[in-house]
Amino acid sequence: MSDTTRKNEPSLVFCPLGGIGEIGMNLALYGYGPEAEREWIIVDCGVSFAGPEAPGVDLVLPDIGFIVEERRSLKGIVITHAHEDHYGALLDLWPKLKVPVYATQFTASLLDAKREGEPGAPKIPVTLFQAGDRFKVGPFDIEAVNVTHSIPEPVALAIRTPVGTVVHTGDWKIDASPALGLPTDEARLRAIGDEGVLALVCDSTNALREGISPSESEVGASLAEIIAAAKGRVIVTTFSSNVGRIRAVAQAAGEADRQVLLMGRSMKRVADIARELHYFDGLPDFLDESSFGYIPREKAVIILTGSQGEPRAALARLARDDHPSVGLSKGDLVIFSSRSIPGNEKAINDIKNGLIERGVEVLEDGGKLVHVSGHPRRAELRQMYEWTRPRIAVPAHGEAAHLAAHAKLAGEMGVREVVQIRDGKMVRLGPGPAEIIDEVPVGRLYKDGRLIGSDVEMGIAERRRLSFAGHVTLCVELTAKFELRHDPELVAIGLPQDDGQGEEMEEVLIDAAVGAIDSIPKNRRKDPELVREAVRRAVRAAAADVWGKKPIVTVFVALA
Repeated sequence: MSDTTRKNEPSLVFCPLGGIGEIGMNLALYGYGPEAEREWIIVDCGVSFAGPEAPGVDLVLPDIGFIVEERRSLKGIVITHAHEDHYGALLDLWPKLKVPVYATQFTASLLDAKREGEPGAPKIPVTLFQAGDRFKVGPFDIEAVNVTHSIPEPVALAIRTPVGTVVHTGDWKIDASPALGLPTDEARLRAIGDEGVLALVCDSTNALREGISPSESEVGASLAEIIAAAKGRVIVTTFSSNVGRIRAVAQAAGEADRQVLLMGRSMKRVADIARELHYFDGLPDFLDESSFGYIPREKAVIILTGSQGEPRAALARLARDDHPSVGLSKGDLVIFSSRSIPGNEKAINDIKNGLIERGVEVLEDGGKLVHVSGHPRRAELRQMYEWTRPRIAVPAHGEAAHLAAHAKLAGEMGVREVVQIRDGKMVRLGPGPAEIIDEVPVGRLYKDGRLIGSDVEMGIAERRRLSFAGHVTLCVELTAKFELRHDPELVAIGLPQDDGQGEEMEEVLIDAAVGAIDSIPKNRRKDPELVREAVRRAVRAAAADVWGKKPIVTVFVALA
């Protein structure tokens, strides 16, 4: 087949803009039609969280420049579930796209609550669906299939096109007795497999772990034993979106004749939505901080945010003992019913150490069963392949090691074509053999306060340099005869106070600046740019000589 014929032939393509080659920031594109008339959908629109490489940044979003250019052919956005790494970028990116959004009721309710907390956020029209529904989005016939995950109403998507069906799993696991909802719908996935599955785009998060993830009900039973045996207060920190875990803790508290207090804005927001949607039916109302002083220690269970070490979250404030109305005592128990997101380990350990220093007992996963992943281990992945029997496997949702392990497993399961890709690679899934046919621009956008931009636009590189070596500002004033009116004024931020020999660092740098100016012939000092650059270089060199690091240096030159 010629290249021209191929371009004019309708084809199905898959192209991730985030989430493949990294954990988080999931955003996948599916396109169908001839190359010049291709129509698109987006599956998920998530964020990731900035680490030390992006100081001060609140969130990291996928760069959607490619699909913005194609937005006239974009037919909709389908969200698999309401975790931040799958829906958290919607409020910020939707205004650039303005297409219909499809989501379950829980996701839509969380999105509305989130919008109310962000001034100026757009009102996004959402078309609701639930597991079992089929609906059309452009040329795509989409079926939502119930799966189990650590949040209410997660779905996989069977995306049907004239050239074949793709099963996009989203986040999932196999749990015969989940805390909320029904188990992953094996019967429906088998039936779709019987129809014929062209490709399986599947979660790789736990592809390095053998076996099957424990059930959420096992975690609930373990937490009930721990709470019943505790002597003082029990504090449980978990992800606010894990409604099933919150319910399990509340049930365990009730069985132990304890009362439950909720702390943290996101925890309270999710709890309000969960109660409205009847996920907390049968549970008494939760208490808030104002009730803390009236609950005996041995009768209290506190569920709160801060499991990832967030410095302003409720748990961090308790660890620092600076909460205005709630405090912990020696002998209280804090349970980390969560996993550490990569990059957060130090912040979490700092909180744990702060609690332990105050005599608070800390219990985390590994000591006892207090958390379980919402992602499939290798035995569960094998079952998914047995159910769906795809011709093509596309490992997704993971870093390089996860993707490689998943690819090897898929090959061992007899999948004929295993396609390992990264963000920006466009794969033709059909017709014909799966192959990478194009590469589109990808990248990261940084949300910092109220602004969003690229690393250059947001000054990320300069922030890293500032955090590494500080900043020096000098004001140089020259007379009409191009002589120094007085020593340069200098402000140094983030530099050592002295040079190791007892001389103040600022004096060392001022001497370097004066020396640089003295070395310039007076007739050449007429050029302020020349003076500015000479001083800048001299100050950086002087700092490097005594410190071994070169700070950012800003020089202002004033001519009389």
